[in-house]
Amino acid sequence: MRRLLLPAFTLLFATHLFAQSTLPAVDVTAADIKAFIDALPKDAISDRPIRVVNVGNAKAGVYGVFRPQTMPGDAIRHDTSVTEIYYMLEGSGTLVTGGTIAEERSTGLSPNTNRPNFAGSRIEGGVARKLVAGDVVIIPPNVPHWWSSLDSDIRYLIFRPDPEGLQPER
Repeated sequence: MRRLLLPAFTLLFATHLFAQSTLPAVDVTAADIKAFIDALPKDAISDRPIRVVNVGNAKAGVYGVFRPQTMPGDAIRHDTSVTEIYYMLEGSGTLVTGGTIAEERSTGLSPNTNRPNFAGSRIEGGVARKLVAGDVVIIPPNVPHWWSSLDSDIRYLIFRPDPEGLQPER
């Protein structure tokens, strides 16, 4: 009997330790996302964190974005190791990535990563693509990107995997 108890206890103890060391899942529901983006100002470009969590070896963030049709914005480049993954929820527009930013200038530190951002009036030599609801685009770190035109107001999510853990948790 004692021979059976030791392996069972060892398995139970190891399972308990593993359960404590793994991270729980974090839910961000469709209702959470809709309420968050609906509450963003409609007269400005908003890019704000819904949730940022420590996932053990990095941080990962889900950001909600509202961008009015009248404000496509400047071309931008983030000096960071954070990849951005856009998931279009509503609206459509033309996103240009790659190439070089014309008349690039520093815009200070990003509130999301505390690393430098750079901007300019447009991108030269980039790749343009039309994005609509349901589309996904992955923008590697330090790659210029720019909404060159918007067909309507747009709402989208940005997923930011952050290997350096620069994003503040929220």
